[in-house]
Amino acid sequence: ARGHDLVGILAAGEMSFGFANHLGQFNWQQGGSWNFDWSLHAFGDKAVKRSMAGGEWDAGRLRGAIDEAAAQLEWLKLPPKTLEPGRYRAYFTPSALGSLLSMLNWGGLSEKEVRSKRSPLLKLAAGEVGLSPLVTLTEDAAAGLAPMFQSDGFIKPDQVGLIVGGAHRNSLIGPRSAGEFGLAPNAGAHEMAESLRMEAGALPQQQALEALGTGVYLSNLWYLNFSDRAACRITGMTRFACFWVEGGKIVAPLGVMRFDDSLFDLLGGQLEALTAERELLADASSYGGRATQSKLLPGALVSSLHFSL
Repeated sequence: ARGHDLVGILAAGEMSFGFANHLGQFNWQQGGSWNFDWSLHAFGDKAVKRSMAGGEWDAGRLRGAIDEAAAQLEWLKLPPKTLEPGRYRAYFTPSALGSLLSMLNWGGLSEKEVRSKRSPLLKLAAGEVGLSPLVTLTEDAAAGLAPMFQSDGFIKPDQVGLIVGGAHRNSLIGPRSAGEFGLAPNAGAHEMAESLRMEAGALPQQQALEALGTGVYLSNLWYLNFSDRAACRITGMTRFACFWVEGGKIVAPLGVMRFDDSLFDLLGGQLEALTAERELLADASSYGGRATQSKLLPGALVSSLHFSL
C-alpha cells in the first residue's frame, strides 16, 4: 500500500473450538484462516472499502485488490453524479450483494420464523413467488470457517440446500425448533447461516461494466433494514466507492442515494446475471473473539434497482 492511506483490521492465525459434556461427548475442531477488512482513504469522507479472507495468505491477490482500489480513488476525485429518484440498471459487487443477503439471513432462512409466519421469505417458502433460476443458496458448513458442531453439541450436516434454482428447499433448524416441530436440527440456536454459499453464474467479472452498460456500480451499502418484511422489501444507502457508469465505463462517483426494492424482484425477474468469479467475505467482528461467519458470493447484475431519494 506504499503511497496510499490504508486503514484496516487484519486478523489471522489458528482458531480452535471444543465441546464436552458429562455424557462423554467430546468435539474438537481447529484450523487457520485470515481476514483483512480495509479501506484506502481519499479525502474527507471518500474511501474505497474492501474485505478479503481465505485459508492461505495470498499476497498477489491482495496487491491486485489494492491496485484496483487505488484506481477507483482517482474516480472519487471527480464531481459526484446526482441521480433523480427512479429505476436504474445496477451491478452489485460481491460485498454489496453480501449486505443484501445479510438482511435475508435476519430471519429469512429460519424454520421458526417460517412456522410463526414472520419470515421475509414466507411467500417463497409457501410457493407463492419464485426467484430467478440462477439463485442457489447453500449453508456450506464443510467449507466455511465456523465449527461443524454448534454450541449445544449437535453436529451440523456438511451442506444444507436452502434455495435451489430459485425455489425454497430447506430452512435452518435449531435444536429448540427441532424439538418443537419434530425435525432434525441442522443449525445453531439462532437459525442463521454461518457459511453461506451462492452458486456462481457465467458473467466474467472483468465484463461486468460492459454488461451493465449505463447504470450504477455498487461497491458498498449500509443502514439496511426491512421497509416491508412480508414483501421482502429492503431499504438502505449507498456508501463507499459507488459509481455512475456510461457505455461500460465509470464516469463519476455516485452521490449518496437511498434504494428501496424487494429481493423477490432483485433476485427474481430483475436478476440478469451472476459473475463466474466469487469472493470469500468473512465477518470482521471480534466481540469476545474472532467471528466465524462467512459468505462465498458472486457479483450480481440487475436490470432495475429503485432509488427512492
